Order: sequence, then structure tokens, then C-alpha cells
Amino acid sequence: MRGAVSIKTQPLPTAVRVLPLLGPAFVAGVAYLDPGNVASNMTAGAAYGYLLVWVVVAGNAMAWLIQYLSAKLGIVTGASLPENLGRRITRKSSRYAFWVQAELVAMATDVAEILGGAIALNLLFGLPLLLGGLITGVISLLLLVVQSRRGPRVFETVIVGLVLVIVVGFCAGIVVGPPDPADAIAGLVPRFEDSGSVLLAASILGATVMPHAIYAHSALSRDRFVGLEPVASRRVLLRATRVDVTIALAIAGGVNVVILLVAAASLQGVPGTDTLEGAYAAISAGLGPLVATLFALGLLASGLASSSVGAYAGSEIMRGLLHIRIPLLLRRAVTLIPALIVLAIGVEPTLALLLSQVVLSFGIPFALIPLVWLTARRSVIGDSVNRWWTTALACIAAALLISLNLTLLWLIATGG
Repeated sequence: MRGAVSIKTQPLPTAVRVLPLLGPAFVAGVAYLDPGNVASNMTAGAAYGYLLVWVVVAGNAMAWLIQYLSAKLGIVTGASLPENLGRRITRKSSRYAFWVQAELVAMATDVAEILGGAIALNLLFGLPLLLGGLITGVISLLLLVVQSRRGPRVFETVIVGLVLVIVVGFCAGIVVGPPDPADAIAGLVPRFEDSGSVLLAASILGATVMPHAIYAHSALSRDRFVGLEPVASRRVLLRATRVDVTIALAIAGGVNVVILLVAAASLQGVPGTDTLEGAYAAISAGLGPLVATLFALGLLASGLASSSVGAYAGSEIMRGLLHIRIPLLLRRAVTLIPALIVLAIGVEPTLALLLSQVVLSFGIPFALIPLVWLTARRSVIGDSVNRWWTTALACIAAALLISLNLTLLWLIATGG
């Protein structure tokens, strides 16, 4: 039409398009801030000083790549990792065998998270551990009800709020009792001291690169982004996911390093710091009751947030692999039982936390190897297939994790 004015639509700035898409990695990233992380990193710092700082940093670097691949699988295929495996493992016996090990990992996760919440409630209010564990389980169930009824955005908002409490609670100590910079930097040099340091390294990695976080992130991305294309193109979704994972794991990794540094600077050589209760008492004596209370609040927020995400992952594992749905309340009750039994029979809670993280470290290959295999296949995710160097880095990470676990088995078998 003559005289008409041509109006050219300008694309929205990248930040405007990406910001509304952030969130799933913050929920999955809670797995990297669970009570198992606290126990492992606190024990490592108190027992070995700055020796294992490099393990936390390396684990977080591997976690970035792993969580991005998990989210990418969920976005591109519209299915979670358990769903993708459930479709491809055709033999029912094999599928059930895979589910058993994944379910054991989910239960080990629950043990760590429920115990952490129970310890925090005991420290804050003097509640018996068994009652505290039950309260933690009930509150985590209520958070899951929020996720199922109000949608992923509301659930993400609640989890982000809990993450803020975690960050403040666990980082307050470094302000009052800062570490020695030279010693902290020296801790970046890879080395071990004895079999105990190897055990703690496996525990740290089990708490950092968590199998249930790999399963959960693909499902969280599927739930959040399903139906968004072409409103948000796949390219934009993947770019947003990289930003999401980077921010979430920068926060989680930073907090984990801080926990170890606080323990190394303020708790090394202090009697009784091999338990969270002892660490709390030492923090109160050395850094003040306010810092200790913030630490306990961070531990409580950690247990509540991570237990809800762990239960979400366990539900997805069952649905994806067995093609059945179990009522949420029933499934939560089943996975809660092992943690409550541990509390009821009087197993030392911090020891149980550490051992649960070792169990998680042995579940990593069963989640990681299929993830790398699926994301490296063009027949599965088309043009979003991994670049060769991405697959190579993921394979190296998997090899390192498996090698450490085999070394740990050898040390246990030989009594080294």
C-alpha cells in the first residue's frame, strides 16, 4: 500500500528473553546444598584442613556439565532421563534391576536430608531426633503438594527462598572467622593424605555430583518448558539453561567451599567436630552463638528443600522406569522409613550422613553413563547432539568418578 510505513520488529534483548526462563537449575541445585554436603565438607575441613578444597571445586565443575546435559535432554526430548531409559530398556527384568539401584540411591538421599533436618531441629529447639525427622518429612511433603498443585514457578520461588536462608546460614562463619588465603589456595593442588581422605573425597563427590539431581533436572526442565516452543525457541531455552546452571552451581559450589574453609579455619583440631552437633558447639564457642544459630537455620532449610527435591526425583524414577504412578503420600512414606529407622535405632547421625553420601557416589555411573550416551546420539536429540569435546569431557568426568569409587572399594576391601 502506497504511503504505508514499514515497521520492523526489533528482537528483545537476550537478558529479557532469558531471565523469565531461569529456575529449574536452582531447584536441582538444592541437591548440591543438602545436609550430606554440609557433613562431608565440614568433616573434611575439620579433619584435614584445606587438603580437599580441590575435590569440592573439581566436583562442582563436573556438576555444571552434568546438570546442563540433563536439562538439555529434558528440553529437547520432552522426557526425563528415567523416561528415556524406560523406553529403551525393553527387558522388564533389566528395567526393574535398574530401578532398584536408582531407588536405593533415592533412599540414601532421603536418609541424608531427613537426618539433616532432624539434627537442625534438635539444635534449634531441642526436639528428639525421631520427631524432628518426622516433621522434616511432613514439611517436605507439603512442599511437594505446592509443586503439584501450584505449578513449577511457585515451587521454584519457595526453593529459591530456602536457598537464600542456606547461603546466609552457611556463609556467616567465614565473615567472623576468615580462612588463611595462602592455605586455601594450596588446597587447590590435587592430593590425598591417607585412606580416610579418599573416603571423604568419595563422600564429597557423592554429595556434589548426586544421581538424583541428574534424574530430577531433566524432569524439572521438561515440566517447566513443555509447550513453550515456538514462543521460546530451543536455542533460547538452551542458552537460558546454561545461564541457569551457571548461576545455580556458582552459588552451590561457593557455599560448599565456604563450609569447608570455615571448618578448616575454625574447627581443625577441635575435639568433637566430627559430628554436626559437635561442629555446632564449636562454632558457638569459637565464632559466637549468632553464627551457630544461623548455621543451624541453614541446615534446617537445607534439609527441607533438598528432601522435597529428592522425593520429586524418586517419584520420577519410579514413573519413568516402571511406567506406574504411586500416590505421592505413599511413596514419601516408604522412602521416609529408612531415615526414621536410622534415627530410631540410634545410629550416630553424622556418620549415617557420611555413609549415605558414599552410597550416592556409587550410584553416579548408573545415571551419568546413560546421560552421556543419550545426549551424544543424534537419533535421540537431533541437532542438539553434544559436540565431540563435550562428550569427551563428560566421559573424562565419568571415568574419574568411577576410578575414585573403585579405589575406595579396594581400600575398604584391604583395610587400607
